[in-house]
Amino acid sequence: MLKLNTLKMVAKVLLAGSAILLSTVLSQAGQREDTINALSAHYANAPTMTGEFLQFGPKGQQNGGKFYLSRPGKIRFTYEEPSAIEVISNGKSVAVLNKKLKTFQSYPLKATPLKLLLDNKINIKNNSIQSVKVEEDVTTIIMGDKHLFGNSVITLLFDPETFDLRQWTIKDAQGKETSVLIFDVQKNVKLSDKLFQFSKVNFKRRN
Repeated sequence: MLKLNTLKMVAKVLLAGSAILLSTVLSQAGQREDTINALSAHYANAPTMTGEFLQFGPKGQQNGGKFYLSRPGKIRFTYEEPSAIEVISNGKSVAVLNKKLKTFQSYPLKATPLKLLLDNKINIKNNSIQSVKVEEDVTTIIMGDKHLFGNSVITLLFDPETFDLRQWTIKDAQGKETSVLIFDVQKNVKLSDKLFQFSKVNFKRRN
């Protein structure tokens, strides 16, 4: 009889533990969905923005400048001197221009996790979302897709109250990280399409 009562007590404890675990999982899932939906709505309400940026490279190097963003797919980074770099995405390709070395490199936007930053929205059904973490001072979303980007991932940091984007970090296939911190951001500004246009021929003619 004692053994039966013990088994019943163990069963009750296990059932209670399972109920708590299920409740926690459901609560976390609900928070994850609410967070992504709120961020997606914020994206939709701010399709364009401009501001200052500070970039931290994998070897500790720092560069700054001005950025212009227009979703979907378009961004431009104009670096302050003495840097001679410009990075431009026209929605299909990303170009890296070096005016000092007179080099021009381009690659498909869809092949880099930068595409995820420049999408119109963050979709709750998007399989690229690897994790969502909501903390008191920051909301963190990690995104990646092995089929598209290999081991490269992008980590997005948002203000937990306003849902404004603060920073992103791209880790490449070799594990090297480049972080971009943005500030003095203005949203819903009118941006010319010319900001996001580039041509290898025109670039070489100018330089």
